Amino acid sequence: MPEPRGASHTAFLTLPRAAEYLGISPNTLYVWRHRRQGPPSFRMGRRVMYRISALDEWVCDQERADSRSNRTLDPLNRKPQRRPEAAK
Repeated sequence: MPEPRGASHTAFLTLPRAAEYLGISPNTLYVWRHRRQGPPSFRMGRRVMYRISALDEWVCDQERADSRSNRTLDPLNRKPQRRPEAAK
């Protein structure tokens, strides 16, 4: 049975806590947010917040997009391609 949500269980993390959750520096997460590259975030008052479920989904998306984690993207699993012959 799932545990009831208490004070220690929250659905949102502040930027420093989200960075800790991801194992990166807060500055990296701040730069990603500024460049619109990182996980989705939003403002709650003056604070930048991250939904934990969105962080988890973003990490999964990164794994699927990486050829080291996704065998279907591994270039070594593709058939060799022939170079087009140079025009004479």
